[in-house]
Parts: sequence; C-alpha cells; structure tokens
Amino acid sequence: MFNVRTFLTAAALWAAIAPLQPALAQAVTAARDGQHDFDWEIGTWATHVRVLRNPLSGKPPQWAEYQGASVVKPLMAGRWNFVELSVAGPSGKIEGGALRLYNPKSGQWSLNFTGLASGTLTAPVFGGFDNRGVGRFYGSDTLDGRAILVRFVITPKSAAETTFEQSYSADGGLTWETNWLATDTRR
Repeated sequence: MFNVRTFLTAAALWAAIAPLQPALAQAVTAARDGQHDFDWEIGTWATHVRVLRNPLSGKPPQWAEYQGASVVKPLMAGRWNFVELSVAGPSGKIEGGALRLYNPKSGQWSLNFTGLASGTLTAPVFGGFDNRGVGRFYGSDTLDGRAILVRFVITPKSAAETTFEQSYSADGGLTWETNWLATDTRR
C-alpha cells in the first residue's frame, strides 16, 4: 500500500542527499587511472561473513554467520570484474555476485550486487581507493520503505587478507550502523 508519509520522507531525504552523493564518492577518488584497482583481488578467497539480520531496527543486534568462498574474475581485460559469492551457515545460504564497473571519465567504480534469490541488482555504490589502498563507496537505497545511505569500505589487511564492511545510515550520514562484515583470506 502506498504510504504518502513514507514517500514524502524518502523524497525529502533523497533531495537532501542526492547533491552530496557524487561529492561523497568523488572525495575518496583520486584524480588518477584506477581501472586496475581490483587486480590484487583476482582469484579465489575463503570468506567468513557476518550479517546483521535486523538493520536500523533499534532492536538488539541479531547477527548471522556464514562461511564459504568468493571467486573474483576479471572482465574486459581486467578493467571490470565479477565476484561470485557462495557462503552458508545455520541461517541458510547467501549466493550472489557483485559486478564492479570502472568509469574512466569519472575515475570511479560502481559496485552492483545481486543475489540468486532476487535476481535483481541492488542500488550501486560509487567511489574508489585512496593512497593507502582503502576503498570507500557510497550510495543511496531504501530499507523497509525508507530512504537510507549506504557506505561500503574495502580494507586490504595484507596480500592474503581483506575486510569488507557495509553500513547503513538513516540520518543522512550522521551515524552509521554496520550490517555486513566479511573477511576474505586468499586460498
């Protein structure tokens, strides 16, 4: 059922953040050619994932844990890539993929996820890597009918270990709640 109040709230939040979204992503993207920023990740990784099952609910956190693998494959001579994710745990399975596309004009990447259960792409997050190799990506989406911001941070710990953290914000980026933590270890 269409809810006018939810729509107006989402529209107001979108109006407030839409002009900031490119600036947020641009702030973390250096003026350089980053089309091979993900080359280090090509290959097979053991993956441990923690997922917050009740994000932005105001209730005590309920985490689910999964183990499995990620396989990162280059596309278009390595300028793009695709991540195949397959993890399982007591709460079930997560199977899906992330299509990562580099835009040479903006110098930014877009990260686009799809799960086998839905078959549709989530709203993309945009950004790039800083001089220390940390990737920061920002976008907007909805959760339970309300507009939210999404932040995705990739932090290489070593050549053999990387962490991925996704967070949501319902207050325009003033506060963030982590809802996805993954640690990948090279196989």
